[in-house]
Amino acid sequence: MPELLHARHYIDGLWSDGGAVSTSRNPATGAVLGTFADGGEAEALAAITAARRAFDTGTWSRDRDLRARALFELADRMAERRDDLVAMLARENGKIRAEAEFEIDLSIPKLRYFGALALADTGRAAEVKPGLYSTTLTEPAGVAGVIAPWNSPVVLAVRSFAPALAAGCTVAMKLPGQTGLVNGLLYEIIAATDSLPTGVLNCFTESGNDGAPLLVSSPEVDVVSYTGSTVVGRIIMANAAATLKPLSLELGGKSPMIVFDDADLDAVVPVLTKAITTFTGQFCMTGSRILAQHGIAAELRDRMAKSLAAVKVGPGDDPASEMGPMIDRANAERVDRTVSEAAAYATIVERGGLVNRGPDAVDAYYRPSLVEVTDLAAPIVQREVFGPVATFETFGSEAEAITRANATEYGLAASIWTRDVDRPLRVGRELQAGTVWTNTWAVVVDQFEEGGFKQSGLGRLNGLRGLGEFQEIKHLVHRAPRGA
Repeated sequence: MPELLHARHYIDGLWSDGGAVSTSRNPATGAVLGTFADGGEAEALAAITAARRAFDTGTWSRDRDLRARALFELADRMAERRDDLVAMLARENGKIRAEAEFEIDLSIPKLRYFGALALADTGRAAEVKPGLYSTTLTEPAGVAGVIAPWNSPVVLAVRSFAPALAAGCTVAMKLPGQTGLVNGLLYEIIAATDSLPTGVLNCFTESGNDGAPLLVSSPEVDVVSYTGSTVVGRIIMANAAATLKPLSLELGGKSPMIVFDDADLDAVVPVLTKAITTFTGQFCMTGSRILAQHGIAAELRDRMAKSLAAVKVGPGDDPASEMGPMIDRANAERVDRTVSEAAAYATIVERGGLVNRGPDAVDAYYRPSLVEVTDLAAPIVQREVFGPVATFETFGSEAEAITRANATEYGLAASIWTRDVDRPLRVGRELQAGTVWTNTWAVVVDQFEEGGFKQSGLGRLNGLRGLGEFQEIKHLVHRAPRGA
């Protein structure tokens, strides 16, 4: 992979070194990987200005053929740089190679899906009374502000900007400083997409919090798509109120994995282990709560503890690794404190914890933890940990399982494990979650919407609704002239 020693912003068709210069480090070793331009208010304003001009003066908003062509080409350019992106995700983001491949292999078809949707999206028309015609048109909302997180920066950026572009919006996008070099590779791919007009997709990297708020507060931005924590989502919603800006928010989760007595534990254990350890638990859909029915609880507890203890933790670019490091040392220590504090009110089934301790430790390795809890009000049940930590809870009846599953402020996803063919629909209808899987986990399909109930978000991404988040609907009424 070619070394990318310095990453820059890409705004209005030009490369920019604006802002400070920050350092990117490998979370597995603490070693310096390179540097990146670390933007702020000036870069946000430049991105907004370029996007506004491109929307108001160009043909992008009305040329769906151009939009489809650009998204298809962007997918092709990303496919050409797939291996570079995978390698950098493993080094800078800490993902094991299979997870990095998974992220990029989700991103490429998503670009193609929304490219096709740019051509397929249509309005409606009808003669509602003799000589009176009604037509609805879907029009782009305008400039879209996109704020994507560090845990899966490529696919979560694509998930927001691809439907925005397909709808005819132009984009001002902020990506996080924790993945500055990954961002730079993505910007190179965007810059190499010749059919993407200047100013349509503008990107800057920021590790602080000076530029991103402008994407929310600026009257020149018409819609915002944010993926991240519920805490920040609330702040964005409050700040968007002044301009009544539409928001698409995909926020935190505490996904319950509900295992009934008749479940096939040979199938359950490996999937739940991956649900806890994928992306080192830094995933909004992490299976962070295991709910086990009494009849299988003891066996499942024992098997999960052994399975988690056996997970091979190592560098993302090591083929033998089954789980990489967390994003940085500070987050690994934060998760370790959370588990230590839980020992005061819960039973630690599998401690896991920091691989290396002491003042000189610089790596971000954390072994997975399992914590048994009975009190639904316990902090580790109610708060998103965002690390490879799961609670273990037990229940007797379906009704109790549903009550426990719904007992947090989150409602992003859930999983049901059973051999009963009727139970998944019966229980799934009662779960307050945007996605419910049966005998599987983390299956996401471009053609079908995803999003959260309660404080896990607003709006939907993917599918037709994903496009609609970036559109306005206009109703045109036409009365035919008399005698016509």
